[in-house]
Amino acid sequence: MAPLGEQLVDQLRGTVDKLEARVAELEARLQGKAQSLSSSKPTSDDMRIILMGPPGAGKGTQAPKIKEKYNVCHLATGDMLRAQVAKKTELGRQAKKIMDQGGLVSDEIMIGMIKSELENNSECKSGFILDGFPRTVAQAERLDAMLKARQQSLKHAVELRIDDELLVSRITGRLVHPASGRSYHKIFNPPQKTMTDDITGEPLVQRADDNEATLKKRLATYHDQTSPVIHYYQKTNIWRGIDASQEPGAVWKNILGVFEQGGNGNIPASASLLQKIGLQK
Repeated sequence: MAPLGEQLVDQLRGTVDKLEARVAELEARLQGKAQSLSSSKPTSDDMRIILMGPPGAGKGTQAPKIKEKYNVCHLATGDMLRAQVAKKTELGRQAKKIMDQGGLVSDEIMIGMIKSELENNSECKSGFILDGFPRTVAQAERLDAMLKARQQSLKHAVELRIDDELLVSRITGRLVHPASGRSYHKIFNPPQKTMTDDITGEPLVQRADDNEATLKKRLATYHDQTSPVIHYYQKTNIWRGIDASQEPGAVWKNILGVFEQGGNGNIPASASLLQKIGLQK
């Protein structure tokens, strides 16, 4: 075969250079589209959540999953109070004085504790799950005002809903590992060895207030306090109800459905549940 002329070689090189430039351009466009799609997805900063539900509804099971998946902090009212008291902060000293006298910690102190966590807890930079607060409409309004001052707002108010009688059977059989908070159930989720934590081998306990009489009082108080709060968040269109009588995996999938739909989609529920929560006549 005769050798290629220099002119033809130059032409081929020019063609190859153009093709390489075209490929580089296409790759850059694809990368730009991928980044655009990525940036359009909800970020964890959008995950400012209130998780509501009566004692035993499953908040302690679902909140850690939300925290892990979205890298947000879990602000449980009782834990915050204990932490502030242990650290001997000004808010902690005020709260301890009130609790020692048998009083209820004021809304102002609770809002101050939440604000302190949002400002000082690095886990809260990406969002938060608020558990156990607000319990009244006044608290909800104070929370909204505090967030507005931070140029933020709540994104989701998720309520775990379950029949009171089912809760009684759940709670009265609950066993707890005090050190870790791991929970078991005598019937539904028994430990491998009776009254023994599966992981540490340490003893499990049944809390003194995990009895039918105490629970029914707590449930009555919960319903009286939170019904107005639920209506408050329903008006803002961030409330969604989840049927918490399902097994935990199904509840988790429904919660994910709320977040993936940006809080704009209803979670499927039975007609009886819809009637109970006043969304169907």
